[in-house]
Amino acid sequence: MQDVVLAMLAKEPAHGYELRSRMRGALGPLGDTMNAGQVYVTLARLAKAGLVTSERADGLPDRPDRRVYALTPAGQQRVAGWLSEVTWPKPDLAEFHLKLVAAAAARLADPVELVDAQRREVLRRLRDAQRAALERSLDPVVGLLLEGVVLRLRADLDWLEACERMWTERDRAGRRAGA
Repeated sequence: MQDVVLAMLAKEPAHGYELRSRMRGALGPLGDTMNAGQVYVTLARLAKAGLVTSERADGLPDRPDRRVYALTPAGQQRVAGWLSEVTWPKPDLAEFHLKLVAAAAARLADPVELVDAQRREVLRRLRDAQRAALERSLDPVVGLLLEGVVLRLRADLDWLEACERMWTERDRAGRRAGA
């Protein structure tokens, strides 16, 4: 969650409610389960760690003042590190999806390149799991686990292909609209 919040701030400074709205919008119905206070707790932790700063911004007549958060240089470095991180096969699909959304929104990285890096890692792990599953002296119970790992990694590859198609089409549509 911390890395997602930092990446969302890379586009522009924002207040907690705005960040929560962006994440909920990016997650669609999955965002409905997001705890309302989670973003504010995360922002407080990030501020304590020196990754974000905040300033009080005047509210509207019918709204109170708000705190607007911005990245520090250390926060910017952490975002860059997070974007280059490959975490498969233990992905949180929603976190990876938000990584793509935040990277595209703030023009931090090309989402298709991020998908490609993840694909390479999944393929490497799939190769390793398939080699291990072919071991003849393998206990059948362990073989069952390896079969599950192989099936999961294949499903992950299918999902990454879908991600690549969507972001590639979105990029093409954006270039056509901007041309």
